Amino acid sequence: MKIQLRYENPQKVRTDLLVVILDKELKLHDLGRSPLAATVDRVRRNIRAKRLLRPHLEHLGPRSAAGHLLVDSTSFDSALNVWESVKTAAARSLRTARELGLKRVAFVLNTSDALPMVGKAVEGALLGTHGFAAYKKESAEKQEYFDRMRLDLVAVKDNDARNRAHLDRYTLVSDAVNLARDLINEPGAVVTPERLAAEAKQIAAETGLDLRVWDAKQLERDGFTGLLQVGRGSAHKPCLIRLSYKAPGAEHTLALVGKGVTFDTGGISIKPADKMWEMKGDMSGGAAVLAAMKAIGRLKPKVNVVGIVPAAENSPDANAQRPGDIFRARNGKTIMVDNTDAEGRLILTDGLSLAGDSGATHIVDIATLTGACVRALGPSIAGVMGNSPDLIQAVIQSGQNHGESFWELPLPDEYKEMLRTPNADINNIGGIYAGALTAGLFLQEFVPEKTAWAHLDIAGPFMRDKNWKYYEPGGIGFGAKTLVDLAERFNDYFD
Repeated sequence: MKIQLRYENPQKVRTDLLVVILDKELKLHDLGRSPLAATVDRVRRNIRAKRLLRPHLEHLGPRSAAGHLLVDSTSFDSALNVWESVKTAAARSLRTARELGLKRVAFVLNTSDALPMVGKAVEGALLGTHGFAAYKKESAEKQEYFDRMRLDLVAVKDNDARNRAHLDRYTLVSDAVNLARDLINEPGAVVTPERLAAEAKQIAAETGLDLRVWDAKQLERDGFTGLLQVGRGSAHKPCLIRLSYKAPGAEHTLALVGKGVTFDTGGISIKPADKMWEMKGDMSGGAAVLAAMKAIGRLKPKVNVVGIVPAAENSPDANAQRPGDIFRARNGKTIMVDNTDAEGRLILTDGLSLAGDSGATHIVDIATLTGACVRALGPSIAGVMGNSPDLIQAVIQSGQNHGESFWELPLPDEYKEMLRTPNADINNIGGIYAGALTAGLFLQEFVPEKTAWAHLDIAGPFMRDKNWKYYEPGGIGFGAKTLVDLAERFNDYFD
């Protein structure tokens, strides 16, 4: 999709579809005193009176530069804030244009209130028209149509520099999120640990980030035993990926650690067959980190950032780890593998250890970790917990900035008792209660000392089975936008 800024009277913009978005509090458009403005005011009155409950589409006459007018309203998405509503309206209008066979669309955002919405409209457009099109002809044809579309943003010329900054920033981040979505949606036979390493290599080539990848032999040499344990049963050997960005003069280093289980059968503790196919998305945390690093490499925030993805496939065979196996983690603690389906936390021990080796002052790990978190918070909200209230609140705020919701969960010391075992220093599961919390308590044992840490459990929102906001069904790259925003605003949060 070609997106460009336009600075002219909206009534003179030649387009197939002119889009106006209404809001109760903000004025997002200025059509002056014109027949077009009168039409929009009529629609506004009908919406307020509840006579109109969906976007209004109208064919304009031959005297109009635009072929059609679409009037949408943030009130149609009352559960969302205005930013998310604008993104949803943007996606909805472009899908309407495709259904009508229209290829040129213009959004009117030509007021001071609309300035922050320019980037949001770009995000809604790029995320809302991106679908997984690798294997289905109908999806590929739809994606090709969107790729050929042209989107004009009719804005205020006096804000040109800020408009362009918003356009560039949200294009970069949205493209990165769409990369994460594609990786999540690909079959597990395609996205293997090797594929994640190849994607990291491509990102490094595009952005100039430093890259190091540990293969199985190097993992053994350097004591990354969690990855070796989980990957023992797979023909696809595990690896550990690190992308590094250095900011001149930066005092702090933010490490982003993403769980990269490219397919999770559960191992010997095998999962039920129903919906096991969704476990191709068990690398969603790793995909979010790769996407974030792709954007960070271009945006160049004023903090050092290290992106770490421990990658493995969890499969059962004669070599796979067994329930009851015990191994020594890199920090010296022994772990009993009570359940081989609690594998994500095992590979994260290596990611956390590497974060410490990389000089991290702050660590955020992100993982599709527990079904317990899904049961507690549902499909739209992720859990966050950790040892640093400041970092937890920063994550929550960065998520709110981009429509990704996190709810803080506790890490009660008394629940550590649930992880005790007579056979090792710690058990890898904590029983039937508080599974999200005991998983967090397990990870806490492997966080480098004196390091601020937050753990994000995205098992609920990593994938949707139907349209949600501006996303189509499938992986949504949840968390990537939050991680990018956290890096961009890091010094505001912690200086």
